[in-house]
Amino acid sequence: MWNLILTECGKIAAKPRSYIGFIAISVIVGMIHLAMVLDGAGYISFITAPVQTTFMLEGNVLNGNLVCFIILQTLILQIPLLVALVTGDLISGEAAMGTIRLILTRPVSRSKILFAKFSAGAFYVFLLLLLLGILALGGGLLLFGSGDLIVLKSEELTILAGDDTLWRFMGALAVAFLSLLVVAALSLWLSCMADNSIGPIITTMAVIIFFTIIGTMDIPFFDLIKPFLFTTHMVIWRNLFDQPLDLNMIRNSLAVLVIHLIGFYGAAWWTFTRKDINS
Repeated sequence: MWNLILTECGKIAAKPRSYIGFIAISVIVGMIHLAMVLDGAGYISFITAPVQTTFMLEGNVLNGNLVCFIILQTLILQIPLLVALVTGDLISGEAAMGTIRLILTRPVSRSKILFAKFSAGAFYVFLLLLLLGILALGGGLLLFGSGDLIVLKSEELTILAGDDTLWRFMGALAVAFLSLLVVAALSLWLSCMADNSIGPIITTMAVIIFFTIIGTMDIPFFDLIKPFLFTTHMVIWRNLFDQPLDLNMIRNSLAVLVIHLIGFYGAAWWTFTRKDINS
């Protein structure tokens, strides 16, 4: 199994599209850091203007923790596209190249082949988030130093001590990893049903966009659906920066994500193990 996973990782590494995500994250994080260096004080003054009429904010407000939080808010919801570019190609790419028949005639069960491909996709997701964490938090602390984190929401202002943020950022990245595994499982399932990579990638993003739109519309009927959509729970990482933590909400959201992950992967397994290699 380990050799199968390494082989699939090698296939991902050999495709130029696999590096789009790393390049995009590096460029965007670098641009945000540069913008904060050049005009970060003005940006912070703008976003904190509603509360500065009531509170006096002192100290190193523009610090690495705040910059990292801003970057995570900007990028985490955009990464699913980068993930779908790779995981949506895991099976359909083989079909498009005509190698799927050769792979499925090997003396290895289809279940193991699918698990190896999903594991390779999960490792790719892990590397993307590892790079994001290093550049966002590590780079932010290096450029702006440490300090208390100000989390400004529509209805409240939360101030977290600087030494109380590291585990929250680690938890946020862990929740993002689980959320992106759901996206990977969805695109893998769609990839099992397609003979080219464009369909699974576009369909995955269309599903995410559609669910996100439903989640943002304040309509009673949609309110009944929202709790069952995985996109509703992909933003639960933000709740790790609440004080105090709503542990029940976090546990429920994690449970919904795990159920979707199992469901999508199960659907992918059902489709792949019954795939007709003669068609």
